[in-house]
Amino acid sequence: MVPVFGLYTHIRANRIRSVLLVAGLFVLVLLVGYAVALALVALGDAAGAPPEVIARAALDTALLWSPFLVLGTLAWVGLSLGLNGRIVDATTGARTITREDDPRLYRMLETLCISRGMPTPRLKIVETDALNAYASGITQRQYAVTLTRGLVERLDEAELEAVMAHELTHIRNEDVRLMMVAVVVAGVIGLVGEIVFRSLRFGSLRRGSSRSRGSGGGGGGRGAAIAIVVAIVIILVAWIASLLIRFAISRAREYMADAGAVELTKNPDAMISALLKIKGNADIARAPASVMEMCVENPRRGFTALLATHPPIEDRIEALVRNAGGRLPAGAGVSS
Repeated sequence: MVPVFGLYTHIRANRIRSVLLVAGLFVLVLLVGYAVALALVALGDAAGAPPEVIARAALDTALLWSPFLVLGTLAWVGLSLGLNGRIVDATTGARTITREDDPRLYRMLETLCISRGMPTPRLKIVETDALNAYASGITQRQYAVTLTRGLVERLDEAELEAVMAHELTHIRNEDVRLMMVAVVVAGVIGLVGEIVFRSLRFGSLRRGSSRSRGSGGGGGGRGAAIAIVVAIVIILVAWIASLLIRFAISRAREYMADAGAVELTKNPDAMISALLKIKGNADIARAPASVMEMCVENPRRGFTALLATHPPIEDRIEALVRNAGGRLPAGAGVSS
């Protein structure tokens, strides 16, 4: 487990990663823009040799495309970050709980926040039998802790406090902000890449059919083909990069959040028993992958385990036992 005294280093690293992710987003968007320009020049009637096509595409990107790409990306990121809470709630069906709706849950969250000296985020619930929870939001006004109905009904008070403390630690450590930025960045690149790839695919087919009906092509045919291949490769690289961005976020954040929960509740046993109950029951049916990556547990099996965003629960429990003095419940096992 990452020791708690490394908290401020972890927060600083998260801030740096957030800046780098946004900067990387603009680099990838400009690369995709260049690929689009390259394909359009290649598919044009005046396409020439590869060096000429590449030079013309670079000029078009620098003079015509870049300002619009940057402004469009800024607008999209601003809109996505501003509406991120509503988007997450829409995908999971989460609804806000007030003090009047559930005084016990609200009091538990409020007490934890007071002991931590932080404002109380919104409390939300998802009506599902799954056992899971996640924190969301970018700013203090947007922060929320969301629990599933199954978690509330099957965990005792100490275990619920441990899970809430885990999510509050994610907010305090700015893991939530980093993950939301990563989701937005990956979403922008994935969407642009898919649109462009489909456009290139159908545009190439149409151009190919029109040329076959024409004079049989010209001297620029080979150059156009090479340029199109280069454009497709650039788009694929950007697309793959968008998928890997979220998985580049360190899995150490879960160990840090577990440690923060123990520090806050002084009860490692409750965190261990909560993880044991959550294990194997964490799948939220309607939640997309981007939301599951923010949850207490995001189970992955088989080949997808190689891209897991969370350490195995067995490893997290072992860390709590080894470093936090936690104890396994009588008769409990942590085998996978």
